[in-house]
Amino acid sequence: MDLKIVSTLDSSKTLYTSQFDEHYHSTHGALNESLHVFIKSGLHHCNLNSIKIFEVGLGTGLNVILTYLETLKKEIEIDYEGIELYPVRQNIIENLKFDEFVPKEHQNIINKIHESSWDQEITISDKFKLKKIHSDFNSFQFEKKYDIIYFDAFAPDKQPDMWSIENFTKIYKSLTNNGILTTYSSKGIVKHNLRSAGFKVKRLPGPKGKRHILRAIKNKQINFF
Repeated sequence: MDLKIVSTLDSSKTLYTSQFDEHYHSTHGALNESLHVFIKSGLHHCNLNSIKIFEVGLGTGLNVILTYLETLKKEIEIDYEGIELYPVRQNIIENLKFDEFVPKEHQNIINKIHESSWDQEITISDKFKLKKIHSDFNSFQFEKKYDIIYFDAFAPDKQPDMWSIENFTKIYKSLTNNGILTTYSSKGIVKHNLRSAGFKVKRLPGPKGKRHILRAIKNKQINFF
């Protein structure tokens, strides 16, 4: 993809793709958006000590890095898998300067995350394992159960197939009871499709520049098995 590095209002950087005419993160603040949507509204609402996370739309790897940093603050272990059809080149990743918000003694982790091989599990630390999957989510089939889904695909009007009832049903089945899906989009079609898949959906205040986001919980009253 043709990518351009863009500075956002919280001084962190993101990417713009002309293929989808879309930014990877909010231009109001890439770092703040990821922290708000995925860490504060997703990870912080899981009370488990051992957590399995799946990210739809690995992108720049920002959510991976922020999630790893949480293992330095809390007594949690994380198995993290993320799927991406369009891997970002290493030279572009380096110019995003994510090391600027990572403690100096852990900055080597950024390279370890981005240089790790695709489609195999890598031990990043004693508390964090990572598997990057190079595939199209629309044809991907889950083989495991997860506690949290970070849903970070391009916007519904750019990639409507990604936000389908079929994909959300597939995700619903992959989640453990009370499993969480969190996403930045609060569009009506997204809420409708999540509820149609069985989720209990809650609209939450959004980060700067966005009114609302969504957190969806697996509703145990509905069972597709």
